[in-house]
Amino acid sequence: MVDMPRLPDRAELPLNVSKEFAEAARLLKKEAPRIQFGKIDVTDQFDLRKEFNIQEFPTMKLFVDGIREAPIDCKGVRQASAFITWLKRQTGPSTVLINSTDQVEAIINADDLAVIGFLKELHKDSVEVFRETAKDVPEMPFGMTSSEDICAHYRIQSNTLVVFKKVGVGMEQMLSVVFQTSVKIFDVPVENHILLFIPTNSKTFNTTYENYKSAAAEFRGKIMFVVVNTNETRNGRIFEYFRIREVDVPAVRILNLTSQAKYKMPADEVTTENVRHFCQSYLDGKAKLHLSSEEIAKDWDKMPVKVLVGKNFNRIVFNRTMTVFVMFYAPWSYDCRKLLPIWDELGEKYQNHEDVIIAKIDVTANDVLSVVMDRYPFFRLFPAGPDIQVRNSRGWHSCLLMGGCACTCRIEAHPLREQKSMKFS
Repeated sequence: MVDMPRLPDRAELPLNVSKEFAEAARLLKKEAPRIQFGKIDVTDQFDLRKEFNIQEFPTMKLFVDGIREAPIDCKGVRQASAFITWLKRQTGPSTVLINSTDQVEAIINADDLAVIGFLKELHKDSVEVFRETAKDVPEMPFGMTSSEDICAHYRIQSNTLVVFKKVGVGMEQMLSVVFQTSVKIFDVPVENHILLFIPTNSKTFNTTYENYKSAAAEFRGKIMFVVVNTNETRNGRIFEYFRIREVDVPAVRILNLTSQAKYKMPADEVTTENVRHFCQSYLDGKAKLHLSSEEIAKDWDKMPVKVLVGKNFNRIVFNRTMTVFVMFYAPWSYDCRKLLPIWDELGEKYQNHEDVIIAKIDVTANDVLSVVMDRYPFFRLFPAGPDIQVRNSRGWHSCLLMGGCACTCRIEAHPLREQKSMKFS
């Protein structure tokens, strides 16, 4: 059962949004009767407002499978058709898997904007980000394909994300950035991206933008210049990925898509010269790598599952006297949220083992370059012993989801080697 609280009656709610919300409920009643719409006036419901962190109106949240914890926020959606698309993408596939050029043409001709991912593989981390982004941008269609024939038809030779924009009666293929969305920085031909984070309605935007734009011509083909509007709520995934806070803007970052390494412009002022110097120092290999980390919590090791951050990750997981099993998770991932309670149960089973640590780390707030992840959640075992052999855990995600904590882990020494092995029982 999926349940969604409706909008507060006495809030200063635009009438058209209330009507659109009701229209979406009416249209979905027959098509998807399991999706229930509801509303609640929280004006006097202080406990509910605190529990669900209601700070503005209207606020819409989606509760999945009757789970009260960690509802999904519905932000920026204001039309009935968008409400319906948003719900379908949250509860089902968020993108269309494309198998023919006719499908591509149908998608790109259906709306003013269409986003198509031409990808060699459909199981990489950037694909997951693409899918998650599609969930939050219901106003436009998203599709992806790994077909070599389709890529050849559109003259795509490498992993490329293309935004198609309608021009007159036709469509224009754009490899430039669509500033209103957060989907364009992943899987494009230029692997180096520089991003300017700034509210487009600020008094300094025009000057800052011109300074930034003036530096772009010199690095054409080497670095792609991107502007991210910090007032656009749908760009939340990018803010999270780059750890950008409101107090940080305007801010400039460089991202290498191959290594996922991020760099912060040392200068606070966005001038043409500062941007040019930052780009050149990056290309010359002189820019300083920017690693984010949360602070180490005072009680990080008090619970059965230890809470790791960037600052203590290497010290804990590469301790040769301990075997450390780590869950790398993203708070926005539904699979991660579903697995966290099971991970807590696993931690409880091993909390009395002096040589075993069950841990987790939020990879959206902490950079860990020593581990390459291709999806969330991601699991890795760091065995104890002098010859550390790190083990990936591709099947454990599905196993834990299916079996819960009944699918327990037993860590034991291999009879012929000192390294550790993981078995399920």
